[in-house]
Order: sequence, then structure tokens, then C-alpha cells
Amino acid sequence: MEAVVKTFDELSTQELYQILRLRSEVFVVEQDCVYQDIDNKDQKALHVLGLKDGELVAYTRMFKPGDYFENASIGRVVVANNQRKYGYGKQIMEVSLAALAQRFPKTSIEISAQKYLLKFYTEMGFIAFGEEYLEDGIPHIQMIL
Repeated sequence: MEAVVKTFDELSTQELYQILRLRSEVFVVEQDCVYQDIDNKDQKALHVLGLKDGELVAYTRMFKPGDYFENASIGRVVVANNQRKYGYGKQIMEVSLAALAQRFPKTSIEISAQKYLLKFYTEMGFIAFGEEYLEDGIPHIQMIL
């Protein structure tokens, strides 16, 4: 998998379509969660595209401190269902963490993690804090690195 970091304005129409399609496939259809994915935050985000043979297989969006949380943040972490056995989730997170460290050194990174992924994010170095909460009907927990 090749990873590319782009601003919203750098995304092509095809790339934006692939991002929205993948997020919809996983977060809306697979997780059976009706929510407003297109939230007017993509324009502020840095987008990390994980590409395999030109197709989007993994993705995250990142925010500078103050744009989403007080700290820098990563969200919309997603890997296509048929690509999860290759470790692309870890790879896309490593690229995202490195990109944030380069752009915003010495800042903490905060995420709103789906609770079932607690082990995954803990292995990436994140520490859970606060109480579990429901976001769009799915249990979440705040985590920080």
C-alpha cells in the first residue's frame, strides 16, 4: 500500500469520490449507522489515502490542534473490508502519526475511538481517558497519545 497525504484542495474529484464511497461502505452500510458523514470538516482536514493499484483501500483524516479537539486529531480511520488482513490499518495510522508529528511537533494527538478498537489503538501508543460514550449509537472512548 502506498500512502499519500493531501489537503482537501489537492484531492481530485476521483479521490474525493473514493473517500466518500469507502467511508459510506464501512461506517454507514457495514456498521449500520445512519449519521452525517459529510460534515463540512473535510475542508479543514489533511487526508491520508492508502492506495493499492490505484484504488483507495485505507484512509484517515487529520486535524491540526484546535480544529476538532484542543489537540491534533485523527478520525475517520477506515480500511476496506476485503483489505483488512494486510495490516493496512496499522500502516495508515503510522503514516498519519508521522504526518502530524512532522507538521505539529510536540503536540498530543487525541482520537474518539470506537470501543471495540481499544486494543488496536492501545498498541499504537494511545491511552484511554474519560467515560465510555455513545456516538451515533456506537460505543466510543476518548484516547490520547
